[in-house]
Amino acid sequence: MRICVVGLGKIGLPLAVQFAGKGHVVCGADIAPRVVQQVNDGVVPFPGEADLDVRLKEAVAAGRLSATTDTSAAVAAAEVVVIVVPLFVDDGGAPDFGWMDAATRDVAAGLRPGTLVSYETTLPVGTTRGRWAPMLQQGSGLTAGQDFALVFSPERVLTGRVFADLRRYPKLVGGVDEESARRGVAFYEAVLDFDDRADLARRNGVWDLGCAEAAELAKLAETTYRDVNIGLANQFARFADTVGVDVAKVIEACNTQPYSHIHAPGIAVGGHCIPVYPRLYLWNDPAATVVRAAREANAAMPEYAVDLLAAAAGDLTGEPVVVLGAAYRGGVKETAFSGVFATVEALRRRGARPFVSDPMYTAGELEALGLPAHRGEPVTAAVVQADHAEYRTLGTAELPLVRVLVDGRRITDPAAWVGVRRILIGG
Repeated sequence: MRICVVGLGKIGLPLAVQFAGKGHVVCGADIAPRVVQQVNDGVVPFPGEADLDVRLKEAVAAGRLSATTDTSAAVAAAEVVVIVVPLFVDDGGAPDFGWMDAATRDVAAGLRPGTLVSYETTLPVGTTRGRWAPMLQQGSGLTAGQDFALVFSPERVLTGRVFADLRRYPKLVGGVDEESARRGVAFYEAVLDFDDRADLARRNGVWDLGCAEAAELAKLAETTYRDVNIGLANQFARFADTVGVDVAKVIEACNTQPYSHIHAPGIAVGGHCIPVYPRLYLWNDPAATVVRAAREANAAMPEYAVDLLAAAAGDLTGEPVVVLGAAYRGGVKETAFSGVFATVEALRRRGARPFVSDPMYTAGELEALGLPAHRGEPVTAAVVQADHAEYRTLGTAELPLVRVLVDGRRITDPAAWVGVRRILIGG
């Protein structure tokens, strides 16, 4: 097949490489000339994705993968178009469709009869049918479900392990009509491989959910579940702090029973997914009080971590405090909705002098993000915000003047912090 992937970011580029690796001819479209040039040179534009560097070079060298800034031309030459362009949420929780609208208009301009169009970006329920179908129809003069097939098929992968996740999780598809769904299922069966999963009620593979709306809701539901679960775990942790109980031991005990799946509490919930998709769900369903309460509980955790620090260290006015980890999670060079920003602001409100350190970022990169980089200044307290593997061995040898450590991820080794008051969220 000739496939066009629109958006060569941390999900789109691995997808393009996956499709090319199955023997198809792929053209990736992106608005960033630098990204396009790097892909055409066989160079990964971002770090941290397992096996992507080798697989990208192989696909480009074999002539199965190229990139362009001309989305409409790439679409016109394709039988299948997969769109993985970011959708943002504003401060009020409303989706900002700007980038996706622009990409959809470009796709429409090149759309030909018989093409399959698949949206993989997470969307509010009803968007594929109610927004993208009319926009594609208006720009192309074609009719969805008649002249071209249209499906929603959410990405369900985690950056850093995209290829493994593509094999592990069923690929969900929902069409705007039965024929679109049939085309979508056939396409993904031709470009993906799946691990055997004895734990699933049915065979791992491509699952037709019946309609685009069901596939849209499935992605929002599975991610919102995680946010709600973490919010509950964080509330358990805060209560455990008041009664002197180690919540980790409690959760471990609870989860030995098959009906309990409590997640881990922590200082922040970050990334492109978990903090964002519940807000998309709330945009669809503003009466969802459980979802709203969980989102508020999780958003409050950086402030709570700083409260724990102040309770142990006393007045923070003028105190130099290092926040360990700018990334939203360990091993990933990404700060989307990272708790580092709220933690730094909470420290400033307390009068502290915050610094930020992260093994994946240079001081210049941190400052470009608006974060005060730690350049070796003496600090008297530390807050662990990201669970980087490097923090497992970090201790007083590196930060000798630290008196209080708040480990928001339970990753530090207490033996490395002898003489320091080490505080964990939830005991």
